[in-house]
Amino acid sequence: MITRQKSILLTTLNARYTHSSIGLRYLFANMRELQADSAIREFTINDNIQDIAEQLLHERAAIIAIGIYIWNAEACARLIRTIKAVSPQTTIIIGGPEVSYQPLRVNFDAADFIIRGEGDTAFYELCRAVLSGSPPQQRIIQAPMADLARIELPYDCYSDEDVANRYIYVEASRGCPFLCEFCLSSIDKKVRNIDIDTLLGALETLYQRGVRSFKFIDRTFNLNIGIAARLLDFFLAHQPCFVHFEVIPDHFPDALKERIARFPAAALQLEIGIQTLNPGVASRIHRNLKLDKIEQNIRFLENETSAHMHLDLIVGLPGETLASFGHNLNRLAAITGAEIQIGILKKLSGTSLHRHDSEFDMVYADMPPYDILRNNLLSFEDIQQMKRFARFWDLYYNSGNFKQGIRLLWPDGDVFEQFHTYSVWIYEQTRSTWKISLERLAELLFTYLTEHMAIPPATAAGTLIADIMTLEGRKMPPFLKPFAHHKTAAKQVTANSHNKRQIRHTAQ
Repeated sequence: MITRQKSILLTTLNARYTHSSIGLRYLFANMRELQADSAIREFTINDNIQDIAEQLLHERAAIIAIGIYIWNAEACARLIRTIKAVSPQTTIIIGGPEVSYQPLRVNFDAADFIIRGEGDTAFYELCRAVLSGSPPQQRIIQAPMADLARIELPYDCYSDEDVANRYIYVEASRGCPFLCEFCLSSIDKKVRNIDIDTLLGALETLYQRGVRSFKFIDRTFNLNIGIAARLLDFFLAHQPCFVHFEVIPDHFPDALKERIARFPAAALQLEIGIQTLNPGVASRIHRNLKLDKIEQNIRFLENETSAHMHLDLIVGLPGETLASFGHNLNRLAAITGAEIQIGILKKLSGTSLHRHDSEFDMVYADMPPYDILRNNLLSFEDIQQMKRFARFWDLYYNSGNFKQGIRLLWPDGDVFEQFHTYSVWIYEQTRSTWKISLERLAELLFTYLTEHMAIPPATAAGTLIADIMTLEGRKMPPFLKPFAHHKTAAKQVTANSHNKRQIRHTAQ
């Protein structure tokens, strides 16, 4: 089938093929009479830059617009330079969070125009001016804050291919009332809600088209209880489906708790930004912290709901020591078995985090992702070790592949200290944090448990067999086979099978 060439191409480099850009679809939805002459072309950061340029230039578009984010900034800069070197007459317009705030730490001088802020309508106006031969004199366009009651929503712009193969991102609001200094959302302090009836109609259409997984990008889903309740009611009435929300941890009134408790397993995921449990550190970065409420709500979600939780902690906040971070991790691990995502502090342009640079000797990388390199409490070596800690934590703890085996590392409950020691040991063995097979991970844990913690091999093996063989169809690692018929291992496997039957019975 021959596709008619378009004058305007909207593109970006997603982190993965399964991701989709809601930003491009907002722009496309609001192109008015220019929409018929516009098209979305998405790529990934793993695609070859010259191949991307070739595909885009093959369409001979007058305008190529590129969405710039922290994960694709450097690759997009190379793409822009390549396009302009080959086709200098092509107008390149860029926008997105990575170019909306000063300073620009990646060189985008080759781009013709930069739209800062919400480009929902500003992009259309700029394209119309360029195509009419009267482009604006200024290179940088400061877009006005979008009127969410007047712009077109993007959901009809998800294609059937998107519905079948990609995550579908949605939003009910923009902005955040909180002032956390590390977060770009704190810049837009006014929360603006999309008309809930209009949104629910769009969600219904997506559901009827076959969408069964919805990822909300709102930073504070549970801020407006009325809207949150209506959204939860919608998804409760449209089971089976999966929905992801980012929530604030201290705001779960009974109206939300009652609804959350009704969701079946594997239907609701809540991303909960903890970041720190140190009151002094939280106050320093203007982060609201109600410890009793946070702990109470996490315990409720853990014990009285089937919601999958994803908790976030940050390494490197100004004034936070490794001991303080370790206390945060230990405290969370003691009250929940949920995923705990460990991130490294980043200094994003536009945030006010820089005001701590001098007092705490904060030193950051000058290229994306602008992560901290050291400060007056954490050395460069400390930060490097914690990056590896975070990666190994994902592989062992967050993956769910070693639910019982990993806990053998901390019999005294000091999760941080024991896993830190283990992560240092793993790196000494592997000199890598990537491409480590499940079998290799299991063998490393077995060796450490038996040789460094003096746990009897049969006990360690039995626990690992129960962990690994939880999923049907997995092959038992060869090093564990000699223990498969040992009474300790058999006891572990029997108990694990009983647990699986209980889970299946509960799900039914």
